[in-house]
Amino acid sequence: MMTDVVESSGVPARHDDPAPADPIGTDPGDAGLIGTGPGEAGPVDAGPGDVGPIGAGPAGADPGDVAARTGTGDTAAAERIVAIRQRIDEIDRTLIALWQERAALSQEVGVTRMASGGTRLVLSREREILERFRSELGADGTQLALLLLRAGRGPL
Repeated sequence: MMTDVVESSGVPARHDDPAPADPIGTDPGDAGLIGTGPGEAGPVDAGPGDVGPIGAGPAGADPGDVAARTGTGDTAAAERIVAIRQRIDEIDRTLIALWQERAALSQEVGVTRMASGGTRLVLSREREILERFRSELGADGTQLALLLLRAGRGPL
């Protein structure tokens, strides 16, 4: 399912621009942030081949490319990165399953409401959801809520 993404400025993100070159050599699967110190955030990547023990990447992968897969040649740090990525992957699987369950439930609410002669949307309910996500997550929460709502009811 393809969805429109709106930048925090309110401008729709452009999907037709080529991806900028990666000057620091991070994994294209990079996603998420983890604190690097009080009040700081740094990238955490969760790319393909990150599951399993150090050196156990995708089939045919060179076990010597630990540094390329984790961004560090330090064995202890690489092991920690792999463990963190495994947890990220677990969270991602849970989020996807919950997203799909939520969308199905929301669609069922809509079908039930319309079958009983009700309206397609209840805007006060959508505002309540938007406010809940905004108050907990800020502007990104608003964008997340909009995507959740769209998944459940379809585009306006």
